[in-house]
Amino acid sequence: MSLLGLVSEVVGMLNLVRAAISDDNQPEMCYFLQDAKRFALKFRQIVDEAPLQLYCSGLVFAPRMAIIRREFEDELPDWISQLPQVNEKWSAELQVLEGHSDFVTSVAFTPDGRLLASGSQDKTVRLWDTATGGLQQTLQGHLDSVNSVAFSPNGQLLASGSMDEIVRLWDTATGCLQQTLSCHSKFVLNSVQSVAFSPNNRLLAAGFKDNTVRLWDTATGGLQQTLDCYSRSIFDSVQSVAFSPDGRILASGYRDEIVRLWDTSTGSLKQSLEGQSDPAQSVAFSPDGRLLASGSNGGTVCLWNIETGGLQQTLQDHSNRAFVSVQSVAFSPNGRLLASGSNDQTVRLWNIETGGLQQTLKGHSYTVMSVAFSPDGQLLASGSLDKTVRFWDTAVGGLPRTPGDHSYSVQSMDFSPDGQVLASGSVDNTVRLWDTTTGSLQQTLEGHSNTVESVVFAPDGRLLASGSGDKTVRLWDTATGGLQQTLQGHLDSVNSVAFSPNGRLLASGSIDRKVRLWNTATGSLQQTLEGHSSWVMSVAFSPDGQLLASSSHDKTVRLWDTIKGDLQWILEGHSDSVQSVAFSLDGRLLASASLDYTVRLWDTTIGGLKETISTDGIDDIIGFSQDNSYLITNFGTLDVQSEHQNQGSSSTIRNLMIKQGQWINLNGENLLWLPLEFRSRRSAINGNLLAMGHSSGHVSFIRFCI
Repeated sequence: MSLLGLVSEVVGMLNLVRAAISDDNQPEMCYFLQDAKRFALKFRQIVDEAPLQLYCSGLVFAPRMAIIRREFEDELPDWISQLPQVNEKWSAELQVLEGHSDFVTSVAFTPDGRLLASGSQDKTVRLWDTATGGLQQTLQGHLDSVNSVAFSPNGQLLASGSMDEIVRLWDTATGCLQQTLSCHSKFVLNSVQSVAFSPNNRLLAAGFKDNTVRLWDTATGGLQQTLDCYSRSIFDSVQSVAFSPDGRILASGYRDEIVRLWDTSTGSLKQSLEGQSDPAQSVAFSPDGRLLASGSNGGTVCLWNIETGGLQQTLQDHSNRAFVSVQSVAFSPNGRLLASGSNDQTVRLWNIETGGLQQTLKGHSYTVMSVAFSPDGQLLASGSLDKTVRFWDTAVGGLPRTPGDHSYSVQSMDFSPDGQVLASGSVDNTVRLWDTTTGSLQQTLEGHSNTVESVVFAPDGRLLASGSGDKTVRLWDTATGGLQQTLQGHLDSVNSVAFSPNGRLLASGSIDRKVRLWNTATGSLQQTLEGHSSWVMSVAFSPDGQLLASSSHDKTVRLWDTIKGDLQWILEGHSDSVQSVAFSLDGRLLASASLDYTVRLWDTTIGGLKETISTDGIDDIIGFSQDNSYLITNFGTLDVQSEHQNQGSSSTIRNLMIKQGQWINLNGENLLWLPLEFRSRRSAINGNLLAMGHSSGHVSFIRFCI
């Protein structure tokens, strides 16, 4: 089916077979078909591109107890000796839809539930088949980000509102543009923030940046009314609009922390709902029209009684971290559930009757901007700043976290000198030590009060240093997990830490633009190296310990004498922030990796540039090979032999690496496709072992037979 280009039809065929089989007479076949459908939905995208990955990625990353995986266990690739840890069973996440090239800002179902529209900052609207996840159409025409999409109740029209200050109406069946609705405002960049159709199809409401709501006649395109609360603060705007089920009331959420209810027939203000302490990002009516939900920047969802205008409930269980914002809310068709999407990367389902949290859906790696229920309530769609749309099965409960997982994104990783232990630092403020053979958690090191930005083992493996956003460096005993020292003195986040070759000194680079050298035995400050004009991103000692390299957001690398503290060289040439530096084993070469997509090789004896190599975005250099012929990076090995520059060719990456973020590549061949949740935020390679730290907080290991 893949070779014929008919993968999208597979799910439909499975549904037909499933419908023809009796649950009572053939329960095992029913379970098999249901599992096969989940498998097909999960790996549909890669099957389109590389069918044989069904036997590689499909089986490797399928849940451990999935029927398909158990039945085809003998087909698991024999070139993987240590499989990654996966979930026991299928989660609530049915499918991930990729295709948008920028943030997904809004999602909406057609009234019959067959299509889903997604609006994006890539200036397009995409229409997806909800049964298969196949892309049906891409609607182009907006000149800026599409902020909101909505279908008319009869399903014939799709409205899209954009930062280009225009609302476009599209024919759902053909994808043709039907009408263009615009307003004349003196407000600069008067973007359309939200659109909604009235239940009778006759009106379209649009909330604007200039703090007004405009109502148009959908048949003629004529402007019917402008609803204005007469606030002209540049910080105010209409964030969301929604019609009541009977169409008599229009709710609008504002940045001034007030939700306003308007009479749609007269345009008069009926009520102002006050009591929310943060801007209202999203509003939605319950199906019976008795409640209005509003999500706010404070991480709360407020439920308002429409009849009395009183606050009935406050739902608050999104992340307790600072700056949490609920971006979108939606009621289920039966009114029993409320979904909320937040910048804590989760979708939460609430029981309206009790106000209790029913489920937390995790999978997105960035802010969830929009949520919507299908008309039958069986599907929930979410759009995110991670550029994806996801479908969730609302009947499937959320899965428990894998034991030992970080609760937030992994920021840094380092193997111990003997390769037996991996350290990971996270946004959850902890450091965790993992057994690389089993993948099991050994220890959790707690004490930091902010993100752990950098972790590194001492040369003998007995100490581990961690630099944090809490402005401190901590030294840990790796055998006991005990805290040995807390090094204080930096005025801002510590981005990088490095031990000297003999382990007696520790260097730390910080956002405060300084590099500090510490005595690891006493914890005392030895020297402060100043000179960078912006954040210090990375530090590294030369093999003899006499030089220290520091790279910076100021686009330079500096070489320091570690004994005197004198500046030896300023290495200039990069055109963007220099993220990482590493010395060759003889100390004569220094490699620097930059956000300008180059790696540069410098002669440390004269401070001169030897070679510039173009890359695909390598930003973490771990070190040189024994013969200095290639660099070991977080994404594999990079050949640095001088003939690259002489021949004018691009860099050569070989052996084990992650290519383009989504393929594990071995000796130049794409072997294993990474599903979105397994694409690493941070990675580390030790011989044939690949460790990956993910946005979810999960740490996974894959060992190859090479």
